[in-house]
Amino acid sequence: MNSLDWTVLIGYFGVMVAIGLWSHRHVDDVSDFFTAGGRMPWWLSGISHHMSGYSAVMFTGYAGIAYQYGVTSFVTWSLPIAIGIGIGAKLFAPRLNRLRSRLHVASPLEYLKNRYNVPTQQALAWSGLLLKIVDVGAKWAAIATLLSVFTGMSLTQGIFITGAITAVYCTVGGLWADALTELGQFVIQLFAGLTMLVIVLNELGGLSALWTVWDKLPEGHVEPTAGPYTVTFLLAYLFIKTFEYNGGMWNQAQRYMATDSARSATRSARLSAILWLVWPAVLFFPMWAAPLLVEAKKPDASDSYALMTEQLLPHGLLGLVVVGFFSHTMAMCSSDANSISAVFTRDIAPVFSKAARSWDNRAGLLAARLSTLAFLALSMALATQINSPAFKDIISVVIKWVAGLMGPIAIPFMLGLLRPFHRSGPTAALTSWAAGLLAFYFTNYDLHGSVKTDVALQYQVALPLAISLVLYVVVGLLKPEDTPERDALIETINSDGGGPRGGAATLPGQRTGPDGTGVPEGLKD
Repeated sequence: MNSLDWTVLIGYFGVMVAIGLWSHRHVDDVSDFFTAGGRMPWWLSGISHHMSGYSAVMFTGYAGIAYQYGVTSFVTWSLPIAIGIGIGAKLFAPRLNRLRSRLHVASPLEYLKNRYNVPTQQALAWSGLLLKIVDVGAKWAAIATLLSVFTGMSLTQGIFITGAITAVYCTVGGLWADALTELGQFVIQLFAGLTMLVIVLNELGGLSALWTVWDKLPEGHVEPTAGPYTVTFLLAYLFIKTFEYNGGMWNQAQRYMATDSARSATRSARLSAILWLVWPAVLFFPMWAAPLLVEAKKPDASDSYALMTEQLLPHGLLGLVVVGFFSHTMAMCSSDANSISAVFTRDIAPVFSKAARSWDNRAGLLAARLSTLAFLALSMALATQINSPAFKDIISVVIKWVAGLMGPIAIPFMLGLLRPFHRSGPTAALTSWAAGLLAFYFTNYDLHGSVKTDVALQYQVALPLAISLVLYVVVGLLKPEDTPERDALIETINSDGGGPRGGAATLPGQRTGPDGTGVPEGLKD
C-alpha cells in the first residue's frame, strides 16, 4: 500500500465515524439504541441484515476453501444461508418484529422471562454472550491478518485500529449508526467486488472467462461438494444457518425488530436472502480463479485473496478493496456488539442489580454504551489469542465453535416463538440447552480436553443442534409446561391485531418500565 491507498482507507474510517456522530441525534432512549425505535425502512433493514452476516473471514478462511476446493465454498456456505433466510422470512421474521411492536422489548431475549423463566433466560444470555466474544474475536483476527499482508502491521496493531474505529461509531449512534454504516459499506463493497471481478476476468482473457475458466482449474474445483464439505455437511449447515441467520445469533433478530411492522420484517428478510444468493457468487469468482493467478503461501490458503489483490490491483483500487475487507468485518462486529449490549443491559443486569430495573433514559443509554465498549474490548483481547492451540485457527473458530454452539442457544429462543412448541417450557429449554453444550464438548474433545481428530466436521457442528432440537420437543411432550400466561404470550407473537397503541400488548405479569419497554413482574423493585 502507498499513500493513495492509505488515503482511501483513512477516508473510509473518517466517514464511518461521521455517520456514527450524525446518528447520535436519532438516539433518545434504549429502544432507539437497540431497535432504531421501530422506524427502520425494510430495505435498509434487509441490507443491514445481509452485511451483518459475514466478515473478513470471507476473504481469509473462505477464500482458502475456495482456493483449495472451488465452488463448494458457495454451495456449502452462502447458498444454504440464502435458503435458510428465505425460509425464515415467513416463519421467524414477523414474529421477531412483534417482540418489539407488541411486547415493548428492546432485547431479543427479553421475552424469555415470560416465555420460560428467569433462569432459562440467564442461561441463554450468558452462554450466548461468551460465544459471541469468541466469534467476534475471530472476526477481528481475520481483518488483522489481511491488514498485516498489506501493511506489515502486527496482529495486535490491526486488531486495535479496527476495533477502536468500530467502537467510536457503534457506541455513539447505536443500531441507527450500524445500519447506516452498513449501507455505506455495502456500496463500497459493491464497487470493490465488481472491480476485483473485472480485473480478474481481464487477466483470464475477458468476459468469456466466466464460462471458459472451469476446465483450467484444478481437478475437483467444479464439484458442488468436496473435501470435508460433503452433502451431509451441506444439509447440516442448512439446518444450522436457518436458525442462526434468522435470529439465533441475535444481531439479525434486531434487524427484524427494527422495522415498523411484521410485513416489513418479512420483506427485509427476502431482500437479504436474494443478496445472499447473488452477491457472494460475485465475490467468490476471483477466489475460485486464484489458483491460476497466485500461489498461496499459507497451508490453508487463507492468504490467497490478499496476495491476488496485492498482485493485480493498482494503488488506489488496492485501497478500495482493502476498505471492502474492513466493511464486512466492521459491519458484523458492530452489530454483534449492539446485540450483546442489549442482552446485557436488558436481560442480565436487571437480574443482578435493583438499580438497573429502574434506569431512566439517560442511565440506560450510558449502560448500553459502556457495555458495548466492554464487549468490544474483551473480544479484541481474545482476538490476539485466536491462533493459539485452544482455538487452532480462524476458520475453525467460525465454522466449528460458532456453528456447533449456536444451536443449543438458538433452539429455545427461536422455537419458543412458534405455536406448535407451546408445551415446551423451562424444563425442555434448559435440558435441550445443557445437553447440546455437552454434545458439542464430547464430539470435539475427550475427557482430558484433548481435541478429537476422528469425528467428521459435519457431525461436530450438527450433533449439538440436533440433540437440542430432539430434547426440546420430546421433553415438552413428556413434561408439558404450557400455562395460560405462556399461551397468551405465544398468541401475541403469532398474530397481528388489537391492542393499545396500534397492536402493542402488555402481558400478564408485565409492567412498563421508565423507558417504555416491558419489565416482568418477577423483577419489580
